Order: sequence, then C-alpha cells, then structure tokens
Amino acid sequence: MARKVLCRKLKKELPGLDMPPFPGPKGEEIFSSISKDAWGEWMTHQTTLINELRLNMMDVSARNYLSEQREKFFNGEEVDQAEGYVPPTE
Repeated sequence: MARKVLCRKLKKELPGLDMPPFPGPKGEEIFSSISKDAWGEWMTHQTTLINELRLNMMDVSARNYLSEQREKFFNGEEVDQAEGYVPPTE
C-alpha cells in the first residue's frame, strides 16, 4: 500500500513520494508533506522555468531562485511564469 501524506499544496490526502527528493531537512519536509502529484506539477513548472529563463544550474543564484519558487509553489503563493511561454495544446 502506498504511503499517504496530507499534501500541503493540493490540500488532500494523496500518495506520497517514495523517498526524499534530496538530502537534508528540506528534503525530509517535502517527503512528509508533498504528494507525488504535487511534486510532478512542480517538476514540470521547474523545467519550464529552467528552459525558458535559460537558468544555469551551476549558478548558485539560479538554484536559490528555484528554491524560493518551489516554496511559493508548494505554499499556494503566486509563482513566476516564463514570459511569453504558451503551453502546448493537446
């Protein structure tokens, strides 16, 4: 049976991640309070930001920016959108 968490982002009990997404306290916090669904949504948004804003992940400021955006995303706050990005239509 899948481990369930009360998802901070989606506000309901859903299957949780299989393991913390990264080491340390922040990874543990995400593991215990973010669902697989919400994490998948974040990964899609993060990829869009990296690609459209041409972020260099070797740059500490780019990693800090994504960390701030991740917190806002999971807290339901407004997050940055890639200017001019139009999602593909199905």
